Amino acid sequence: MATRTKTPPGDGHIETVALKQALEERYLAYALSTIMHRALPDVRDGLKPVHRRILYAMRELGLDPDGGYRKCAKIVGETMGNYHPHGNQAIYDALARLAQDFAVRYPLVDGQGNFGNIDGDNPAADRYTEARLTPVAADLLEGIDEDTVAFRPNYDGREQEPTVLPAAFPNLLANGSAGIAVGMATNIPPHNVDELCAALLHLIKHPNASIEKLVEMIPGPDFPTGGVLVEPRESILEAYKTGRGGFRLRAKWEKEETGRGGYQIVVTEIPYQVQKAKLIEKIAELLTEKKLPLLGDVRDESADQVRLILEPKSRTVDAVLLMESLFRLTELEVRFGLNMNVLSAGQIPNVLSLRDVLKQWLEHRIEVLVRRSEYRLKKIEHRLEVLDGYLIAYLNIDEVIRIVRFEDDPKARLIARFKLSEIQADAILNLRLKSLSKLEEVEIKAEHDKLSKERRELKQLLKSDELQWERVSDEVRETRERYSKKTELGRRRTTFADAPEIDVDLDAALVEKEPITVILSDKGWIRALKGHQDDLSKLDFKQGDSLKRAVRAQTTDKLVLFATNGKFFTLEASQLPGGRGHGEPVRLMVDLEENHDFAECFVYEPGRRLLVASTGGYGFVVTEDEVIASTRKGKQILNVAADEEARVCVPVDGDHVATVGENRKMLVFKLDEVNEMTRGKGTILQRFKEGVLADIRVFYKKDGLTWLDAAGRTFTLEWSELREWVGQRSQAGRLAPKGFPRSNKFGPPFR
Repeated sequence: MATRTKTPPGDGHIETVALKQALEERYLAYALSTIMHRALPDVRDGLKPVHRRILYAMRELGLDPDGGYRKCAKIVGETMGNYHPHGNQAIYDALARLAQDFAVRYPLVDGQGNFGNIDGDNPAADRYTEARLTPVAADLLEGIDEDTVAFRPNYDGREQEPTVLPAAFPNLLANGSAGIAVGMATNIPPHNVDELCAALLHLIKHPNASIEKLVEMIPGPDFPTGGVLVEPRESILEAYKTGRGGFRLRAKWEKEETGRGGYQIVVTEIPYQVQKAKLIEKIAELLTEKKLPLLGDVRDESADQVRLILEPKSRTVDAVLLMESLFRLTELEVRFGLNMNVLSAGQIPNVLSLRDVLKQWLEHRIEVLVRRSEYRLKKIEHRLEVLDGYLIAYLNIDEVIRIVRFEDDPKARLIARFKLSEIQADAILNLRLKSLSKLEEVEIKAEHDKLSKERRELKQLLKSDELQWERVSDEVRETRERYSKKTELGRRRTTFADAPEIDVDLDAALVEKEPITVILSDKGWIRALKGHQDDLSKLDFKQGDSLKRAVRAQTTDKLVLFATNGKFFTLEASQLPGGRGHGEPVRLMVDLEENHDFAECFVYEPGRRLLVASTGGYGFVVTEDEVIASTRKGKQILNVAADEEARVCVPVDGDHVATVGENRKMLVFKLDEVNEMTRGKGTILQRFKEGVLADIRVFYKKDGLTWLDAAGRTFTLEWSELREWVGQRSQAGRLAPKGFPRSNKFGPPFR
């Protein structure tokens, strides 16, 4: 049986649209929807739609701070059914986070049951937990029934939901916010309300207050889990000025003596949003991998308060150095980014400075005050109108009774006889007989006088900007008093400190010091043998390869390589491959051109000076600290001509220089004649008509010139025997003395 295709709904008209245009329009609509209705908070109440809807739904359920608790499943169902048509798990996750005192600086939900913990455990299912609003949430909702904010239809048009909350509490900065939209994100840390209120009061008095002044009152974030902020003040100031930046946050720790000269480190506060269980797991993993040589053990003794125990490997380990190593490798130190990207007026996403955020909240409070005052004024005027009608009725009570008893249309007759409004007429007709007493008349007159006074005050308030700002200032002062630093909730938790300056090389301190022998082959393969090897005759190399350099070092050392293009490269000895195989090509570790090779290899010694020279006989003295390279590309020191190459790099340990060329001519001159530079071609050391520079040796005049022959024997020429080779820099020199090696080499320059 053939299936019939249903006709699509509509009039059958099909519009042709370019695919590119259709995709762009739909993607833009999706992006805007994500930004407006999901990811970014409103600058006025600091809430995203899901949080706002949860709080409003809880209020509609009557879950006031002084009332009873209700099952979270009921709250989730109410929120999902009336306001937020998304998954119940997403709503419950948002609800649970609002109740976590380790996640939210000033919790908006008072939870009863298991709502998770700082270890990273998930909350119990919503059928097992209960919740109600906190006083902070009540402040956010205060006056919502008094036309303080606009409402809009919910997703299906059956209910009304607030577009924003009145927000008598500066929630955006107090609790912070985080979210990822399409093409933008937000990340705002929490702050201390006492400090925020101080800045707000200052801003009311001085609308053009500088960021510097505001930061004096708001020195930085105040995280619910405490910690120590080690970010420099200049950086904090710049972040608040631009709305972008970051804060370095460290765990709080103290040194606890254990007796007999021993100690342990106790961590009492960990950085914000760090899960304690995963932190301990990471530290234990690094211990297993021997990446924390200063740490002996870690254990968790936490109960109600965080208490992590870090045991040093020995009592001689410096506590500060140990903690600095942990801060570098673990989440005991984190960087919390600042990106104050929010919705201004609920419509425009932009990045605001600290002053702009505070200003926009104050402007919102002014708007709430005006709308609330206008609402109250309308209520008062309506009541006064009714009271005026009552007074007319009391003055003419007999006539009113007659009209009500005998007239066919008493309402119309009352309006015509006493010139009443419909509201007044209805109020008189609805009067109860009990209300006709003399006492009631007196109470009506008193109420009328009271409301008349309030009406005058409200009208004055609405006309005066000064009075409005005074009223907002009073509200801010009340908030500051409720959440002052003297209260348990309002006390500052995050402290400030400067990161200690470590004089020692921390990278070296984190590596166990062990002796090694670095082997560099002619073809550029490198490896590190354990211990200082004396017999290298049994070393195995790839076919056609052989030993070039053998350097004794420690695992904590830096290894310096000098290439024929005049570049220096730096390797960490601890990162070299082991000596079981043939090692690895050095070219995998550094970027060296194919047509160049390595001329020298030695261990870095701070403060030492080097003499570098090219085959053309040009060279200069450079400090070893200047040749250390921080990248794979190396550091260019000696500039060489196209037909030359870098040949010699020797330590400067003496007062005279001996040079020898491949033409076997040798020259001796004073070291003072050689320039000291940081980079360049240098000056001519020895001049050659034919041949090139072969080797250089720096020596002391009193010790004489030494070299090694092919058999490894040491020869020394006293100064008196060197006179015929002594001259000035840039001369050609004379033939080397008898017994000088055929290799034209003095021997290993580095020992």
